[in-house]
Amino acid sequence: MLLPLLSPQAPDDPDAVVVGDIRFSREDVVGAATSVAERIRGAHTLAVLAEPSIDTVLAVLGGLIAGVTIVPVPPDSGVRELGHILTDSGAQAWLGPAPADPTIPVIPVRRYARSWHSHPEPPADATALILYTSGTTGLPKGVPLTRAAIGSGLDALAEAWDWTHHDRLAHGLPLFHVHGLILGVLGPLRRGGSLHHTVKPTPAAYAAAASAGATLFFGVPTVWHRVADDPESARTLSSARLLVSGSAPLPVPVFTSIRELTGHQIVERYGMTETLITVSTRSDGERRPGWVGLPLRGAETRLRLDGADQPHDGATVGDLQVRGPMLARGYLNRPEATAESWLDDGWFDTGDVAMIDPSGMHRIVGRAATDLIKSGGFRIGAGEIETVLLGHPAVREVAVVGEPDEQLGQRIVAYVVGDPVEPGVLIDLVADELSAHKRPREIRFLDALPRNAMGKVQKKLLG
Repeated sequence: MLLPLLSPQAPDDPDAVVVGDIRFSREDVVGAATSVAERIRGAHTLAVLAEPSIDTVLAVLGGLIAGVTIVPVPPDSGVRELGHILTDSGAQAWLGPAPADPTIPVIPVRRYARSWHSHPEPPADATALILYTSGTTGLPKGVPLTRAAIGSGLDALAEAWDWTHHDRLAHGLPLFHVHGLILGVLGPLRRGGSLHHTVKPTPAAYAAAASAGATLFFGVPTVWHRVADDPESARTLSSARLLVSGSAPLPVPVFTSIRELTGHQIVERYGMTETLITVSTRSDGERRPGWVGLPLRGAETRLRLDGADQPHDGATVGDLQVRGPMLARGYLNRPEATAESWLDDGWFDTGDVAMIDPSGMHRIVGRAATDLIKSGGFRIGAGEIETVLLGHPAVREVAVVGEPDEQLGQRIVAYVVGDPVEPGVLIDLVADELSAHKRPREIRFLDALPRNAMGKVQKKLLG
């Protein structure tokens, strides 16, 4: 069964799912989600406007019970993106709240209706969700995820994080991505634990969740940065069992600040919409700032360059490829894009550049398209330089990019947010800690870096 919490044999919990001020017991969740399943039985694909609400949770769970594919849609989608997602996915109707101009029928979610009808478990290879990528290189691509892939990915994480039914997960992440929805909603329900969604991921909300007994917290780097800037709230998280960061690289100074304030070393992990989570630090293992850990159970990784395997020496960068039971099978309606990323030998080309040390620890350098800089004949990872610059006390945020240069091919430019500092100081810091050819040729100061909803820096908007 994909979600044991929905089994009649699971013990009741008066606060099994809390979203903001709405509290549902396990019995409430099962009854309400099954009532949703009753109304949508026979449908094949339904869209859910994935607002941070109990209605979104019930709509997704109802689809899983009924075996109906659910398409979580970002609530802030523009007209063009919204139309593309609905057409591309073949969604027949909205399930729950809908946009002002829905264009397709709307099926309400009645959060206080109850049904106890028994539904057979859908096949493991059935598509549970279609998630859409962020669309940084054109319209978003749909990624169909099977029940088997979701179950495998969550079980591998449970082993790495010692995640059990005793854990109460708290977070305030969006419910249309892997992090907030699959890990953040389906994860605790598969474990038989409980969920506290804070609606907004503020330090005060996280502190309140900790005071209410939350043991496990999810956040993106911008969330942890805000928590680190609120020492009183941060110290409340000392009672937690595990703090987890993902969706973007965690700056080393934030890792250090959280450790000093809470006593916790944040767990980092790596994954994509297409692969779910394949690499993570472990609850019982080393947590090294700037590194995202070891392959999860069942996952394999390799570094490639021009068709050849690259050494795992902790210094050589290569294109990161992964495979395992948690991967999707391809993009929806995109055979050419699928063929580019899903290779004939079963590996998925992530488009990320990484390095792996002899112990198997992974460090993500960045995206091959934006973070691999080819300067003066060298292949340089932007992430290396960013980590060094973030070590300077004047630097709060940084994004390193390669810009066209007639002599070098690309010159290294660092965009910095922080306190006033002489550019030469930062340039020399990189030259001293890494090497001269990795030093930025230019430092540009900004008030803020452009980011998307998940906190990822949008480097293509720089320059």
